[in-house]
Amino acid sequence: MHTFAYERPATLPEVVALLGRHGTDARLLAGGTDLIIRLRDGTLHPGVVIDLKRVAELCPAIREEDGRLAIGATTVMTDIAADPRVRRDFMALAEAAAVVGSVQIRNRATLGGNICNASPAADTAPPLLVYGAEVVAAGPGGSRRIPIADFFVRSGQTTLEPGELVTAIELPLPRRRMGAVHVRRSRRRGHDLASVTLCCGVDEAGWTRLAYGSVGPRPVLAVDESGMLADPDAPEAARAEILERLFTDASPSPRSMRASPAYRLAMLRTLGARALRTAIQRLAEE
Repeated sequence: MHTFAYERPATLPEVVALLGRHGTDARLLAGGTDLIIRLRDGTLHPGVVIDLKRVAELCPAIREEDGRLAIGATTVMTDIAADPRVRRDFMALAEAAAVVGSVQIRNRATLGGNICNASPAADTAPPLLVYGAEVVAAGPGGSRRIPIADFFVRSGQTTLEPGELVTAIELPLPRRRMGAVHVRRSRRRGHDLASVTLCCGVDEAGWTRLAYGSVGPRPVLAVDESGMLADPDAPEAARAEILERLFTDASPSPRSMRASPAYRLAMLRTLGARALRTAIQRLAEE
């Protein structure tokens, strides 16, 4: 393993100062489920690793405040999947958190790490897009909020500025009923990146929100406001045409070893239709 310095700050300003001092030579350690692997296999050579586990402002937490559910960036997937408030209002996020890696991984992997890695296959990204989440970031200029749809740029890159780190992810509490579901397709069950990951949400106003990942350089959100997709009695051909239009931004890489572009696009359509039916059913059961 490459030699590096190790810092263990106790406050958020200390973390920001360290990031400002070391710049791109620094890496943050929260759950470590990706960082440790990359340190061991030599694909990452930071000059310093900054451990966040003693930072008081970054203690794992899920709390309701000002009409939002705020999830601390260091909150692990196991806690998100089991939290009754998440399961009550954001069921698709709970479902996504429950399929990240293995049990051992979910006990360590954090929500902040899952989105900051900016993997197109990140399971939590589609439900966060469907629910209109915002990323709270802290840096030299103070704190700011970034809509999750503006957070991802491409694989491995986000819109975080130099010296910034994510402190929380906030989801607005729903003002109208929504049925939502998260689905994925992978080569095998268990610890495997998804070939397709997708979330569908249908609300009582007839809006359908579809977000999908692992089929392009970044997760994508598409919205249908016509009410056609949400209407189970609408002509099947018309609904299929709208779904196809929502998937136009899918562009799977031909270099991936997990699945071919043709397979991913076929599964995207299959999972999209399946998730739409489930979301409509869940809305009716609300």
